[in-house]
Formats: sequence, structure tokens, C-alpha cells
Amino acid sequence: MSGLNLFRNPLHKWLGRAEPRPTVPVKELRERDRRRMLRHFLQIEGRDRLLRFGSHLSDEQVAKYVNAIDFHRDMVFGVYNRVFRLVAVGHLAFAEKQPHKNDVTEKDRVAEFGVSVLKSARGLGIGSKLFERAAIVCRNHDVDTLYMHCLSSNQIMMHIAKKAGMEIHRDYGEADAYLKLGPANPASVLQEAMQEQLATIDYALKANVRRAAKLWDMLPGRKPKQ
Repeated sequence: MSGLNLFRNPLHKWLGRAEPRPTVPVKELRERDRRRMLRHFLQIEGRDRLLRFGSHLSDEQVAKYVNAIDFHRDMVFGVYNRVFRLVAVGHLAFAEKQPHKNDVTEKDRVAEFGVSVLKSARGLGIGSKLFERAAIVCRNHDVDTLYMHCLSSNQIMMHIAKKAGMEIHRDYGEADAYLKLGPANPASVLQEAMQEQLATIDYALKANVRRAAKLWDMLPGRKPKQ
């Protein structure tokens, strides 16, 4: 069970058709979400943590990474499941362009994207949805080059890069991928606004359901969940 708010349609199974994938609301994360972000990253262990960060980080180092995220400079996106737990996080970090990448972009900034999806939520295209959201944000912020850097063995990131049509360069077990983006237009601005509005509504609904469940558990005579 992925934990997402899925509604299975038995008619699809009876007709022998594959069910369409559910809509994945991608919400921009803020300072208030930092605690949930830390909980998300600490659930990533072993090889998955190596693939996400490129090295074996301790819990303390992961906490330092989360606490150092600058929400005024970078943008972070997340996907919450039906019980209001953060199952995926995409970090879009903006930086000044580097001299050896001048031939790739003429803009003043580039952006690098990193993503993590918990095992319980994989196979639903969530990583690609986070990437798509990051790409549209880059376009609307006058950034025309989106980078990803990871280990070559990171199959999730490689899948996202290939699906997006990114140019990939491999060297000594690591990979750099970049995607050239078009300029912003009214459609891209509207798309970003609609995606955030949908995610905000989804966020509010799940938060209210979670709050109501906690209040219900506090009623006299209710046994606390184990």
C-alpha cells in the first residue's frame, strides 16, 4: 500500500484495463514543513540514503542538511500521503552559473534538482511529477538550465533524466544530467499557479482530516492507538 489517497475502480479490472494513475498534488514546502522534512529524510536508510546524498550521511548530518535549507533562496516541493505524511521531497537549489558551464546557458543562474521518494510510494511516477514541477518553476524564474547530479547507479534519478530527455554525462561512477528549458509564457505561469492551488487544497483537506482524527482519539473512553 502506497499510502496515497487512491480510489480503485473495480470496473477497470473487470474490463481488463489498467487503472489510470492518481493525480499527484505537489505542494511547495515552507519553513513550517521543516520538521516533517527531517522525519522524511531520516526514514531513508542504507543504500537509499547513499543514492540520495551521494555519500553515507549520519542522522546528524542529515539534520544539518535539512536545517541549512534556505527557503528564501531555494524551493522545496513535497507530496503528502492520505495520512498526512511526507512521502516525497524535491529540492530545487538555485546557484550562480559556473565558468565551465558558460557554454550551456547565458543566464545568471542555474538550478540543481534532487529528489527522494519513500519505498512505500514508489512506482507511481511521483519523482517525475516533482521534476516536472521543478522544471516549470525554473522556466517562470528565468532559469533555462536544470541540472541533476547523482551516482550512475541511481536508477530512479536516471529514469527521471531519461524520461525528461535530459542530456546525461557519466564519469567515474557519477552522472551529470541537464535539461534546456524554454522561456516562461502565460501557459507556464498559469500551470504553476493551478498546480500549487490544487496542492494547497489537498494539503488543507489532509491536515484537517488528520486534526479531526487526533481530536477523536482524545475523546473520553477512546483507547489510544498502539
